[in-house]
Amino acid sequence: MRVIVLGSGLLGVSSAWYLSQLGHEVTVIDRQTSPAAETSHANGGQISVSHAEPWANPSAPFKVLKWLGKEDAPLLFRLRADTRQWAWGLQFLRECTPARTRHNIRQIVQLGTYSRDMLQQLRQDTGIQYDQRTQGILHFYTSQQEFEGALEPSRQMRELGCERRVISADEAVAIEPALATIRGQLAGATYTAEDESGDARKFTLELAKLCEARGVRFLMGHHITRLVKTGDQISQIEATDPQGRYLQLTADSYVLAAGSFSPALAEPLGLKLPIYPAKGYSVTLPVIDSSRAYEVSLTDDEFKLVFSRYTSQGEDRLRIAGTAELNGYDRQLNEARCQAIVRRVQKLFPGAADVDRAQFWSGLRPATPSNVPLIGQSRISNLFLNTGHGTLGWTHACGSGKAVADIVSGRVPELDFAFQGDPSNRSAQAFGRRQARAVNTVKTPV
Repeated sequence: MRVIVLGSGLLGVSSAWYLSQLGHEVTVIDRQTSPAAETSHANGGQISVSHAEPWANPSAPFKVLKWLGKEDAPLLFRLRADTRQWAWGLQFLRECTPARTRHNIRQIVQLGTYSRDMLQQLRQDTGIQYDQRTQGILHFYTSQQEFEGALEPSRQMRELGCERRVISADEAVAIEPALATIRGQLAGATYTAEDESGDARKFTLELAKLCEARGVRFLMGHHITRLVKTGDQISQIEATDPQGRYLQLTADSYVLAAGSFSPALAEPLGLKLPIYPAKGYSVTLPVIDSSRAYEVSLTDDEFKLVFSRYTSQGEDRLRIAGTAELNGYDRQLNEARCQAIVRRVQKLFPGAADVDRAQFWSGLRPATPSNVPLIGQSRISNLFLNTGHGTLGWTHACGSGKAVADIVSGRVPELDFAFQGDPSNRSAQAFGRRQARAVNTVKTPV
């Protein structure tokens, strides 16, 4: 089967890899000149099953109101005359109930666990290297209220098989000695030994090379102008090449993995994807004192920041990323938000890194109100979705790519997840002992 994948970020390249493994003739198309040039370029670096509590949870509405108008707020709704933003915000509030939060945690944990397994298998099979670390992820809390608020979600995650273990402040410092400087401020922590970290951009570029070796074609610098629908199918893609020449591209199936730009491509087809760009920031800092820098990947839930460390070929870098700003498609760096991250790093790990050589970046993360991504078949029979992963694109990339490749191929994924388009209807027997009930009750919203 000929398959065109729209987008060359983590999700697009992972989809291409697994599609090629199943024998398909795959083409990846993207307006950028290289893979991983947008949201996958400088993210937080965590493969974090333990980061499964959605932004929409019972405590979120109060926090959002408290943070309104604060330029350095972890989650900032910059209200605009934008009907899509308001519709997304209302749906976000509907997802904040305890019942919806439990449902969404379940989806996110199950996809994350499966995806982490797929990443580990891929690494074993190919030997791919991307500054990976397998020392787990430690969530630490300098607020007693935030720590207590994490206990119930952590319990739910453990019930679902994610061993997010609650530990004391002393245990946290034993796992990551660099936290000793703030030992007196620590209220507690959780630790998930199975989680990992690594450079998402490096992974995507290396996986793209492996894809090319398998015959996957990459059309970079190509602008997709329109998806043309004939009947209930996509009949072609219209695009322009790097020289501005008009092209018509055809395939048997199409995978939409264009991140925050997926809704713009889908809307003319009558598909309204509940995705809005959540601008995230990252700071990359060179390490100047290794003894003061963290080794274990960390999550600072109160400030909505994640911390990873990349060490290879003489380079030693800290990557700190997070926060979310809902402000349309604007990618301009906000100095107040950049400096808020730097101040937090200096407070937690004084003297560890050279803040005068900080490299700042922002990216538009494709967020759904629930934080649950859209994976599966759309109402258009040969258009498949792999988008809306928000802050967890790296965590969910391999599992999402494998699942969508299975669905495109008419197979049922080895995963209990609320897929779009009910893949179980095509081959319910193949689902076997998997808990098909959750899949069977979910219909595509688009």
